[in-house]
Amino acid sequence: MNETKKSSQLNELETRASELEKKLQDKEIINQPPLLMQLSKEYGQIKMELTQKKELIKINQDISSAQEILDKETDPELLALAQEDLDNLKQQKNKLSRSEQIINQSKNIIIEIRAGTGGDEAALFAADLFRMYNHFAEQKKWTVHLIDANRTSLQGFKEVIFSIHGTNTYQLLKNESGVHRVQRIPETEKSGRIHTSTATVAVLIEAKPTDISISPNDLRIDTYRASGHGGQSVQKNSSAVRITYLPTNVVVACQDERSQKQNKERAMTVLRSRLLTQQQEEKATKMKETRRGQIGQAKRSEKIRTYNFPQNRITDHRLQKSWYNLSEVLNGNLDKIINTLNDDNDD
Repeated sequence: MNETKKSSQLNELETRASELEKKLQDKEIINQPPLLMQLSKEYGQIKMELTQKKELIKINQDISSAQEILDKETDPELLALAQEDLDNLKQQKNKLSRSEQIINQSKNIIIEIRAGTGGDEAALFAADLFRMYNHFAEQKKWTVHLIDANRTSLQGFKEVIFSIHGTNTYQLLKNESGVHRVQRIPETEKSGRIHTSTATVAVLIEAKPTDISISPNDLRIDTYRASGHGGQSVQKNSSAVRITYLPTNVVVACQDERSQKQNKERAMTVLRSRLLTQQQEEKATKMKETRRGQIGQAKRSEKIRTYNFPQNRITDHRLQKSWYNLSEVLNGNLDKIINTLNDDNDD
């Protein structure tokens, strides 16, 4: 990120912090505890980010100075001191990077589920995964907001996008990204043959306007009428919104809110989250997966987890471990799998 972008991001964070500070002193907001709590949480996160980013800028400047000394100096004692300073500064930078990960883990998330290989059965499986994460969120006292859904006539989903707000959402669900495979006999299968289908899951950190700058000139915004199950019209007004990010042709749509303004806000949140994820992937070469890598191509061979109905078995292929409580897992009892995954990744 160049210095101009860094400065712009700092200014946006400081402006947002100032706005929030004023709102938190507003009597009307003080008398609305849920809103007050939400704004207080955002204010706290922004203050942490501001402190961290300013420290990082200072450390990067000091690293550049130490490197200049190493490049130009010939005195052995000064060179040794400069090298010691550089090593200490790099350690401080690594600590700040870990701190940034902790801040990210405290943010809300967006989950995108898409039907992969398997036609109608894949869409039904995508619906099962959506319900599974909903039940898990209920158990954790999190809040789920539907952003967009492309439903099928059999009550499945070709695609469903939703946000989850709560404590440690990213920390607990970050490892759910990937291809999920199901093996079962579809209700429409008369011969009793087991089918294999897939759905993809992508978990994104929910980005705020201060996290990434998007020029209005880079957007094309279209409106259209929202549709319901099977495509029948459920609204006469053009409340649904489709936003295209012109530089990369990323398209985001939202139609599940009643007002065009709300749909636009939610679509922009998804767009920011996708672009922030891409930006972080480009910046951090040590990231485990790119977004495309997260969700794969939805082929049967690309899988992180298999849900086998005939054997009542769920297998996580990264752990090479199986559990025999499939119905419980699909009802949201994911703790054992998630905790084992997180413990394995922390080792």
